[in-house]
Amino acid sequence: MNKKVVGIAIYAVLFALCIAAQAQQPAKVPRIGFLSSGSLSSTREVGQVEAFRQGLQELGYVEGRNIVIEYRYAEGVEERLPKLAGELVQLNVDVIFVSGTTGTQAAKNATRTIPIVMTSVTDPVGTGLVASLAHPGGNLTGLSNLSELGGKQLELLKEAFPKVTRVAVIWDPANAANARLLEEMKVVAGVLRIILQPLEVRSSDGVARAFRAMKKEQASALSGLRNVMTYT
Repeated sequence: MNKKVVGIAIYAVLFALCIAAQAQQPAKVPRIGFLSSGSLSSTREVGQVEAFRQGLQELGYVEGRNIVIEYRYAEGVEERLPKLAGELVQLNVDVIFVSGTTGTQAAKNATRTIPIVMTSVTDPVGTGLVASLAHPGGNLTGLSNLSELGGKQLELLKEAFPKVTRVAVIWDPANAANARLLEEMKVVAGVLRIILQPLEVRSSDGVARAFRAMKKEQASALSGLRNVMTYT
């Protein structure tokens, strides 16, 4: 997550906090729920957290002084996200900040009242998270990532390497965005005469199996759809 994206997300979080504060006592210290499918030990996660804290500090919010952040990490196990989201709801946080499609879905399922600020969600409309980008409705807002378009990936790949005929695709069936992108890729693959080799990866053990399978089938290219296993 780059600094610009972090900045926009933080403004969205603070806006949500302002709305929540209207019905609270002025002396209460705002509490942010930070939900992640990754691990705090990962380099990417450490950088994201530090950027988040720095952005808050630049706006006058210092963790432990005038704002509290409750962190919850799924440690790469997305099945834990619903429970972690429920914990944040039980803590009655003022707003939940979450990254990724699966985490955002877990947060949305956990509460219809606490404001949720999402980021790095590929297609919030297509996955049913929001009604539309202009008018999301409900308690969910934030940023969508429109850079990952499954069909376009194949088109660019075929244009750059015309001899490509078999493409392995690493995806997580538990990720709604991955499932939608894979279906899109299947349609485009038919037009481009490309054979897709979808390979389900739900854990770190699955990565090795996926590479053995693509080697066995002699895939000439690889596409990794964004999920907790390919982006942490």
